[in-house]
Amino acid sequence: MTTPLLERLQRVFGAAADPGKAAPMRAYMRDRFAFLGITSVPRRSLTREVLRDSPHPTEADLAATARACWALPEREYQYFACDYLIKHARMLTPASMPLLHELITTKSWWDTVDALASNVVGPIVRAFPAERSTMDAWTAPGTDLWLVRTAILHQLKYRDQTDRHRLFDYCEAWAGERDFFIRKGIGWALREYAKTDPAGVRSFVDTHPGLSPLSVREALKNLG
Repeated sequence: MTTPLLERLQRVFGAAADPGKAAPMRAYMRDRFAFLGITSVPRRSLTREVLRDSPHPTEADLAATARACWALPEREYQYFACDYLIKHARMLTPASMPLLHELITTKSWWDTVDALASNVVGPIVRAFPAERSTMDAWTAPGTDLWLVRTAILHQLKYRDQTDRHRLFDYCEAWAGERDFFIRKGIGWALREYAKTDPAGVRSFVDTHPGLSPLSVREALKNLG
C-alpha cells in the first residue's frame, strides 16, 4: 500500500537514517530486525513532522497504515505504527482487535507488544468491557505467548479500575510458565497494581507459592 502519508514517512525517516547507530540497535534486539538507526527521541520528533497537517484518520486508515508499516523491514516503521495507533487509541473499537492480534503475533518482540498492550488494547477493553472475553481467550492454554503477555499487561494503567479478579486469575493461570517474558509480565502487572492495592498484591503473592522468583521479586519491588 502506498499513500501520501507512507511516502512522507519513508522519505523523512529514510533521510534521517544513521547506519552507524543501526548496527548496535540491531544487536540490542538480538539481530531480530533491521534498523534505520533512528533513536527514540529524534524518531518521535520525526513522527510529529510526518503527521503534521495530515488529515484525521479513520479506523480503517489506521489499520491500513499499521499493516503497511509492519510490512516494511526496518523496525522504526513498526514503532511509528505503534505511536500512530496510540495517538488515536480513543477512536478505536472492537473492530480493531483482529488487527491488534495480527500486529502482536507478527514480528513479535517486547518493544512493540508492550507499546500496544497498555496503550492500545487496554483503552479498547476499558471502553468496551465486552472485550474482556477477548482477553480471556488470549490467556487460554496454548495461546501465543505474546497474546498472553498482552492480556496480562493490558490493565497496567487502569489503577482503581483494574479488574483485580481477572488480573489475579491470569497471573495464577500462567504462574508456572517458564518463559521469561511471561514471568516478567506477571511481576510488572502486579507491581503496577500494588500502587493501588498493596495489601491485595502481597496477599496474592503470599498465597501463590507457584509464582516464579522473578515474578515475586518484580511484584514486591516497591512494597519493601
